[in-house]
Amino acid sequence: MNSSVPRVRVRRVYEDPLPDDGLRVLVDRLWPRGLTKERAALDEWCKAVAPSAALRTWYGHDPERFEEFSCRYSAELRTPDRVQALTHLRFLATTSPLTLLTATKQPDLSEAAILLRLLRSP
Repeated sequence: MNSSVPRVRVRRVYEDPLPDDGLRVLVDRLWPRGLTKERAALDEWCKAVAPSAALRTWYGHDPERFEEFSCRYSAELRTPDRVQALTHLRFLATTSPLTLLTATKQPDLSEAAILLRLLRSP
């Protein structure tokens, strides 16, 4: 991997931490059901970068809506509070490997996957 490309990955928050996770950041708006803070082993919970409640509810993790969700979420990421949160994640990715955590059963169809793509792009 090119050293200028941040070392960022996505994992489920329910999985045990790995030694090479680097900074572990939860990017969901809601706390994962049934998970203790100790077991989550988070470095940070970045709620500000999560999709709005309305968008999350509309999407409902329906794979057929992912493309439209991606467009709508990308638009939300251009709002000032989310721009600041995304900038913060970009900074973290320059200082250490970064693991974006989500509770969804399909991380590749979540906001974390969209964030991963954005953080890996120049």
